[in-house]
Amino acid sequence: MATPIKMPQLGESVTEGTVGKWLKKVGEHVEKYEPLLEVISDKVDTEVTSTVSGVVLSIEVPEGETVPVGTVLAWVGEPGEKPGENGSAPAEAPAAPQPAAASTSATAPKPAADKSAAQRISPVVARLAAEHNIDLSQIQGSGRGGRITKKDVLRYLEEREKAAAQPAQPAAPQPAAPPPPKPAPAPEPPAPLPMTTAADVPLPSGEGELVPLTPMRKAIAEHMVRSKHTSPHVTTVHEVDLSRVVAHRNKHKAAFAAEGVRLTYTAYFVEAVAQTLKKHPMVNSTFTDQGILLKRAINIGVATAVQEGKGLLVPVLKHADELSLKGIARALGDLTERARSGKLTPDDVQGGTFTITNYGTNGAIIGTPIINQPQAAILGVGAMQKRVVVVEQDGMDAIAIRPMAYLTLTFDHRILDGAAADAFMRDLVAYLQNYPL
Repeated sequence: MATPIKMPQLGESVTEGTVGKWLKKVGEHVEKYEPLLEVISDKVDTEVTSTVSGVVLSIEVPEGETVPVGTVLAWVGEPGEKPGENGSAPAEAPAAPQPAAASTSATAPKPAADKSAAQRISPVVARLAAEHNIDLSQIQGSGRGGRITKKDVLRYLEEREKAAAQPAQPAAPQPAAPPPPKPAPAPEPPAPLPMTTAADVPLPSGEGELVPLTPMRKAIAEHMVRSKHTSPHVTTVHEVDLSRVVAHRNKHKAAFAAEGVRLTYTAYFVEAVAQTLKKHPMVNSTFTDQGILLKRAINIGVATAVQEGKGLLVPVLKHADELSLKGIARALGDLTERARSGKLTPDDVQGGTFTITNYGTNGAIIGTPIINQPQAAILGVGAMQKRVVVVEQDGMDAIAIRPMAYLTLTFDHRILDGAAADAFMRDLVAYLQNYPL
């Protein structure tokens, strides 16, 4: 029986994915659990394996196309079998009721974007339609099965803008008609401006080189814009003295290395955040229409840079509050290695409740990171620097040189107020500054 291979869920807040590369062609044999294609999202770049052994009967989604989670990507079955012969109709099958609709709208040639196509609208298209008050039934879909794509919406917006601008030109002949003393009618309110995209920006020749966007870069761009539109971002900055953390690491890193574990400063921040979140559950939450959902698990995502041009991935340490420092360091090393070698699985990037980004490794002192939706906050760690500070010794002020760093917390102001965010940061700083030796 033919079996559909569908777009997997590639992360907790991911609603779509992009086909990066097909590893098998139509007619080729594939074994169960053998990689069939590569898929890409803003959270992970991973392989999708076949759930059965058989022949690739059809490929439904070409490379480079973005489709919603659950979309049939390919069919695998016995030689000579047809897609959908297991009783599951292909994606186009829901269009069967069309003849009834045709009888009621025989005079309208436009309903190519039928109900079945509307049901296959991606979240990006839905968001654009909502932002610009677009009736999607007015748009002719160019995607598979009449599905409306992002390009269709942007093309419609461009045409609407041109149409809105046209009435301004005929206004010139009006003064030639002297009888009407009335002034020219006030122009209608302009249509909402479309989002600026590469297609909207003219590209004069000779000005520079246009670098094509990779599927992952497109996904990251959409995720970042969506986050800024979703959450009111506020950032608070606190300074931390890392003297005791440095002393502890210098004392124990050789012993960790002897066991094959690399002890990084990031491991200390993961431990400190995980333990501090226990005292501040609102920071480990998600905003919903029904209320604020406090997460039971403390799962820390750590932003990890991959090879140049590929962007960032955020593998997740599950139940980080239950791990020792050594357990955190070991898990971090494993996840980081697999992230950079493209070996992460969808499960490795799902379920995060809080994210840490250590941009200090690149020399940055302060940053204002963007929240990883649907989380409540993200911690940014700046570069550790030796600075002159005033410390108290024997009840007296003294000048000392200490390893200092700035920590920034960007939080969702719908969930947290400044006082709650700063209370979390004060406890986090205290945990690090009083780290046991």
